[in-house]
Amino acid sequence: MAQDMTLLWGSGSPPCWRVMIALEEKKLQGYSSKLLSFEKMEHKSQEVLDINPRGQLPSFKHGNIVINESYAACFYLESQFKSQGTKLIPDGTEEQALMYQRMFEGLTFYDKLSATIFYDYYVPEGERLESALKRNKEALVTELKLWEGYLEKLGSGSYLAGKSLTLADVVVFPTVATLFRFGLSAERYPKLREYYALMKERPSVKASWPPHWLENPKGQDTLKDM
Repeated sequence: MAQDMTLLWGSGSPPCWRVMIALEEKKLQGYSSKLLSFEKMEHKSQEVLDINPRGQLPSFKHGNIVINESYAACFYLESQFKSQGTKLIPDGTEEQALMYQRMFEGLTFYDKLSATIFYDYYVPEGERLESALKRNKEALVTELKLWEGYLEKLGSGSYLAGKSLTLADVVVFPTVATLFRFGLSAERYPKLREYYALMKERPSVKASWPPHWLENPKGQDTLKDM
């Protein structure tokens, strides 16, 4: 099964990491994996464009099936391999509804993170404004407080939709990990810190940890004052 799968990915990319965690949780090790460099613009190579005309990573294939959107790939893997590995969509109505809610809120969470930490990358130098960056940071702080509250309501030791890991964790955890990689204060956001520590211990997360994070564990301090 996994031998028929190919994943082109970039280290530290939350969308790529989502798919990698899903593959690990579904016990689909052994797929063809190729690490590409964003710095070298390898995501715009013909190899990627042949699979993904947007020139983005991840690029994922299962046999002749191509799925390049990370959320879609995660849903696909759970749908096709329901009885294998971790069950990622709960049966309970309330837990399932919460899972879907948190999953799609996770897109907003990631967008607000990206708008802050990648501001200089996305906005040309002549168009950058301190006032815009300040607004982005304020929006991220508001978002962080929301997630801190969600986790506090669920109680210690909980995942994002309850006591069991779900697709919500698969797709949102890479955003949380990136926050701490860029210097988010663990003291200021204790529930997110607790969740981060819980997820870090999962074998799927350990197996898919970004290689360049392992090489340079220190990270950055972009978010230290958030």
